[in-house]
Amino acid sequence: TKLQEAGLVLPRDFRLAGLLPPSFTDEDIKESASQTRDVLKQHFNDLKGTLGKLLDERLVTLLQEVDTIEQETIKPLDDCQKLIEHGVHTAEDLVQEGEIAILGGVGEQNEKLWNFTKKASHIQLDSLPEVPLLVDVPCLSAQLDDSILNIVKDHIFKHGTVASRPPVQIEELIEKPGGIIVRWCKVDDDFIAQDYRLQFRKCTSNHFEDVYVGSETEFIVLHIDPNVDYQFRVCARGDGRQEWSPWSVPQMGHSTLVPHEWTAGFEGYSLSSRRNIALRNDSESSGVLYSSAPTYFCGQTLTFRVETVGQPDRRDSIGVCAEKQNGYDSLQRDQAVCISTNGAVFVNGKEMTNQLPAVTSGSTVTFDIEAVTLGSTNNNEGGNFKLRVTISSNNREVVFDWLLDQSCGSLYFGCSFFYPGWKVLVF
Repeated sequence: TKLQEAGLVLPRDFRLAGLLPPSFTDEDIKESASQTRDVLKQHFNDLKGTLGKLLDERLVTLLQEVDTIEQETIKPLDDCQKLIEHGVHTAEDLVQEGEIAILGGVGEQNEKLWNFTKKASHIQLDSLPEVPLLVDVPCLSAQLDDSILNIVKDHIFKHGTVASRPPVQIEELIEKPGGIIVRWCKVDDDFIAQDYRLQFRKCTSNHFEDVYVGSETEFIVLHIDPNVDYQFRVCARGDGRQEWSPWSVPQMGHSTLVPHEWTAGFEGYSLSSRRNIALRNDSESSGVLYSSAPTYFCGQTLTFRVETVGQPDRRDSIGVCAEKQNGYDSLQRDQAVCISTNGAVFVNGKEMTNQLPAVTSGSTVTFDIEAVTLGSTNNNEGGNFKLRVTISSNNREVVFDWLLDQSCGSLYFGCSFFYPGWKVLVF
């Protein structure tokens, strides 16, 4: 109120630009604390279940090893014992047969003695199995290192942290046609970020989805429906670490700008489902593919991103124009400004002396146009309308004035490629 009385009024997006801290009430703090408790409880419950399962599996493995050793070492001893018992029984039977042979008659005795002698000669009563040495007989025991408890305890006591503030926060949300540029920054000077992770969701959705992971501190989120609220959040991964930091405070944003779209059904070009990507196909048809409507307004930034490239041609063009004009095979004509794939810049069909780098795969070409003259200039110029145009590509830019026959509140954009393979995204 005092600022307003002094004649100072803060712009509507002052807080969004990060110049004022986002409003964060005690209810928000309580909600974040409650969510943190739930996350901790769930994580440690899962951890206990996993550790219990791993210990059970290890116990089963060790018991199986005991069973295997027991079976493998007892079998030779059992076989030895059976062989000795069999020899003893055989010797007992042979002794009985000898006693019977001695007690029989003379004729019968001779026959029995002969049979006894024959049988005894085929039996080796002095043969014994090899008995293992005492040092070779296993004696099972379990070796358990109690120090694992101290190791596990040390890791558990150091496991997990509670952060009162995330190390990164969203700094700015900038609306674009069919998209929102999200910029974030570090708020913890001691935190060294290796990667960032950006997520977004519709405010009506319960699920955030990843949209970017990398080292940059800004990203344009496309596929944004106009006049729909979205939430954005970002986290970071410290240098040399695997885990992600806590999420930033979610920021809400939306775009009121109508998405840029290419004209559908134009032979020679295939479009994506949202009609913001155009691919020059194998059709022999040529001509300029225009936007479906004049959705570019002065003061905005129009961006073309070349996703893939084909064979270049000097007549290729990417740019803006005052109106659609069929019958042309390029934007290198009157009432249009454009850049060719070889970097040449054309204004109203005239090639400029300044040239930009050639367009390659991944190149981004931007057009920034501002109105210089809002009415007639003078009679000599015939009432021309002047626009200041800045075209940027590959860290270079050219600036020039563009004269139109009449004032244009909005402009079309277009492209033309003579060979297939070129794919262009507009936003």
